[in-house]
Amino acid sequence: MLNLVIDVGNSTVKTGLFKGRNLLSRAEFSSKCQKGIDEWGILLSTWINKVEKESIIKKVVIASVVSLISTSLKASIEKYFKIKPVEVSSEIVKIPFLCDNPQKLGADRIANVVAACELYKLPAIVIDFGTATTFDVISKKGEYLGGVIAPGITSSLESLSEKTEKLFLIDFKKPTRVIGKNTEENLISGIFYHSLGGVKEILKRIKKEIREEEMKVIATGGLGVLLKKECKEIEEVNPDLTLQGLNFIGEKIG
Repeated sequence: MLNLVIDVGNSTVKTGLFKGRNLLSRAEFSSKCQKGIDEWGILLSTWINKVEKESIIKKVVIASVVSLISTSLKASIEKYFKIKPVEVSSEIVKIPFLCDNPQKLGADRIANVVAACELYKLPAIVIDFGTATTFDVISKKGEYLGGVIAPGITSSLESLSEKTEKLFLIDFKKPTRVIGKNTEENLISGIFYHSLGGVKEILKRIKKEIREEEMKVIATGGLGVLLKKECKEIEEVNPDLTLQGLNFIGEKIG
């Protein structure tokens, strides 16, 4: 019996297949091309059968920030797996949300908070380097205190290339030097150190505001590994944090 968890983001749909707490496999599908009910059903069924033939899906948990995609996905799961998926929200998670309108908090961020509470010593800060860069703050008691939303690194690169005629899209990487000798080096240096400095400053101010010097800082998202090498404040990178959080939520709701 397996749990299927799905994180629907603005750029990708990430899926994970769990047996208990063991992540057997993960996959990513593009969010940018709209897929129908049968297309999702065939994609998911084919992937699952490659991982474990004749597997039985016991539970499906979905975190979504794109309602159009999740509507097709939910219908697909009910048709192909005969299961009503669990949708993540603050109402089904037993964590005190000490913020305004917790029902508006992104489902992926809720999953990150659940995973951090289960896996790490508190207090903690979770940084998710996704389409947006988000910071979520958890107290010693396991309370959600609030967070920060900053422009995502990849989104910043795409915005610059789209809105500036003589600039172009580049791959994000550590620059060889700060002072670039051409347009590409200028962009790489500017985005890298602008992002790095922003992360460091936000972390410093969070710790000062809640009067906690020692806080576990966990990063997730594709660019976390790259920035961790230059940011000593980030103690650990867990690329599967959101998927693990979804699985924990599935466990807790019976």
